[in-house]
Amino acid sequence: MFIRLTPVLALVLLSGCTLTNGEQYHQKTLTALQDSEARITNKIENLTLQSSNQVDYIESLETQITELQSKVEQLQTTQQQALENNDRKKPEPKVLAAPPAPAKNQIILGAIEKVTIDSINQSFDARVDTGATTSSLNAVDIEMFERNGKDWVRFHLSDPEQPGTDQNWIEAPVIRYVKIRQSTNDDTERRAVVELWVKVGAIKEKAQFTLADRSQMSHPVLLGREFIRDIALVDVSRSYIQTGQKNK
Repeated sequence: MFIRLTPVLALVLLSGCTLTNGEQYHQKTLTALQDSEARITNKIENLTLQSSNQVDYIESLETQITELQSKVEQLQTTQQQALENNDRKKPEPKVLAAPPAPAKNQIILGAIEKVTIDSINQSFDARVDTGATTSSLNAVDIEMFERNGKDWVRFHLSDPEQPGTDQNWIEAPVIRYVKIRQSTNDDTERRAVVELWVKVGAIKEKAQFTLADRSQMSHPVLLGREFIRDIALVDVSRSYIQTGQKNK
């Protein structure tokens, strides 16, 4: 009986040994896989950390570069301002222009001359002023009217030094209007500008005059730069050069 069971017992023992060895092998394999997975995970974490550190380092470098660029721009601006200030401090060389010599046939006017208004054939004292751009008349009794669809004006030219000179009307078309700001306030006054033939010594020209109240001025007529430009020079130390009166 025992002899018959011996092969069976041997087979059972061998099967048990085989099963035990298989479980052990499987356990070792599983452990090895887990260890390998842990190592890979650890490497991935290390690489991720290194990458993050490199990104932070790059961002830090970019910030430093931006700050350096800003400082360079500030230095360039400061240097440019210093150069400009230095240039402004340098005095401009003064060029002394020699006074123009009068041409052989150049007309010389005095500071005061007699001017004849051609339309009424009357003469008045005129101040020749190179500081004034336009010429003007001491116009009184100004009346605006229309002729042939255009604006005209009539007025008297008043000279307190010559009573009776304001009896003749002067009529002329208005060529334009100008706005004059009052010296006492901010109000503006519109004044007519006319063009008249005038004669000053050997000069006979058309001149534009602003009609103004010159009653407070010393002379009823003012001749400005627009009239004397290119035709005469002015000697302010003399008067009545062209009209032959005694110098004042």
